[in-house]
Amino acid sequence: MEQSLWRNRNYLTLMSAQLISSLGDWLSMIAIFTMIGMKWEASPLEVSFTMLSLVVPMALFGPFAGIVSDKFPRKALMITSDLVRAVLITGLAFADTIGMVYLFLFAIGCFSAVFIPSKNGKLKEIVPERHLKSAMSVTSAIDSGTKIAGPLLSGLLVTLFPVSIVFFIDSATFLLSAFLLVFLRGDRIVNKETTNPSTSIKEDWKEGFHFMKEQVFLLSGLIIIGSGLLILQLADSQFIVLIRQLADASPDLFGYLITASGIGMLTTGIILARKTDYNAFVLMIAGMGGLGVSFSILGWFTHIDLVYPVIWMSVLGFAAGFTSSLGFIPFQASVQLTTPSHLTGRVFGVVNSVTTTATIAGPLAGGIMATFFGVIPLFIGTGVLLVLLSVTFYINRRKLQDTEQERQITGKNGARTFLNP
Repeated sequence: MEQSLWRNRNYLTLMSAQLISSLGDWLSMIAIFTMIGMKWEASPLEVSFTMLSLVVPMALFGPFAGIVSDKFPRKALMITSDLVRAVLITGLAFADTIGMVYLFLFAIGCFSAVFIPSKNGKLKEIVPERHLKSAMSVTSAIDSGTKIAGPLLSGLLVTLFPVSIVFFIDSATFLLSAFLLVFLRGDRIVNKETTNPSTSIKEDWKEGFHFMKEQVFLLSGLIIIGSGLLILQLADSQFIVLIRQLADASPDLFGYLITASGIGMLTTGIILARKTDYNAFVLMIAGMGGLGVSFSILGWFTHIDLVYPVIWMSVLGFAAGFTSSLGFIPFQASVQLTTPSHLTGRVFGVVNSVTTTATIAGPLAGGIMATFFGVIPLFIGTGVLLVLLSVTFYINRRKLQDTEQERQITGKNGARTFLNP
């Protein structure tokens, strides 16, 4: 299975471009949060607004971007997105106020909103259905691997050079990614159905949403992921503020935490790439619960100012990364496996809109809560809510499974689902 996948030249080209651009993303993200969180000593709300600047355009333009990726050549859209983002990342090197950082991140988010559904749609086109689960796991493993190397390299670069150098390097990675995508060859279309060019954007978006609504298993998964992200983002955007509460606080701790999280995500990706006969619904529930436990312990250990924070933050960061991927990878693979090629952009546009909306409301509410109640209670409370969410869905899993089986009996869809793999 893996041998056939790795002989797919289009897939290798796409993954190589993703590897390079993702590495650059983590270089700049660590540099940004180090700059505003440790050097500029940004407040919890300012840290939240920094994250919001990047995800708001994805929520606003996610559905539209998904429709665009279905109507126009995805290769051209990805190359254009990379080139424009290369210019915008360079602009961050000259930002001297947090307001300028907000503006550049917002613009970068707009073009990232186009790139993501285009990449997912292209993956559906060039990878046979029997290899999609493995392909999605490898994609996640690449993201996780760059999450390991990026923070380590970024920490070294920030120590040796001005932060602006990191942004120039990130810009170069986008240029190299665009160059590689030029060599993406003609695609083997999995589903040759095309959309009616006369339909409106509103009708196109409704078509993607209607498909999601008819798939009980996808809709349930989207609810889990969306609500889980909403709760998660209450605290996730405040990690740099949490670290500042420690007596031995340092910028290196943030890098170690992110790196350990990346190792955990990479481990999950490797495991799921090899073992594809999993029950995605159960893994999603377990992942959210494990993530909640990790967050609560992080908050508690920070409260007691436990010694050797490098060790326990790295261990808990690994656990958080490992369990979070147990939820996100199976859901993404299920969406890819179930959605027809000609609807991939629309469906992922709906998914991205829901998830990024959660990542908008979460950091904003989290920044306000951290300001009024403190960041440590926020982490502990967030963890408890995630555990309660996972328990609630586990208790109701049978009811969802029965609903899906009834829908299949009526003949609406007999495809495999992540409730019944």
